[in-house]
Amino acid sequence: MAQQILLGSLLILVTTAVHGFCTLLALTALRKVRHWFHWEHERLTKGTLLVSCLVLLLFLASVLESSIWAHVYVAVGAIEDLEAAVYFSTVTFTTLGYGDLTLGPDWRLLASFEAVNGTMMFGWSTSLVVAYLQRMTLHRSDS
Repeated sequence: MAQQILLGSLLILVTTAVHGFCTLLALTALRKVRHWFHWEHERLTKGTLLVSCLVLLLFLASVLESSIWAHVYVAVGAIEDLEAAVYFSTVTFTTLGYGDLTLGPDWRLLASFEAVNGTMMFGWSTSLVVAYLQRMTLHRSDS
């Protein structure tokens, strides 16, 4: 059990760092797009495009994060096949939890850590999108 707690905690640290890096990368990219195209005053279509890009970049971050978990499942022998590990990890990270593929008793606690991690990362992403929309709305009303 201690091994699962330690490994789960380490994976949460790694995926949080990945999410932080991807967040900064996404916000920097959006800022540059606004600057390059002189989108100082976003219209509805430009704003929609920017928010859609932000959502896509955060989605890709989540794919990367769940893939990290999947590779660890394979590395520790919890799941033998990478495709099955990616499927299990994605279902667990999103807390969808079909239950058609489960881990054995030696590693099942690790899956609950991944579900908690996924919940936190999706909360982070959601709050970032909401904050970005608020900023756009306030900026638009000031213009």
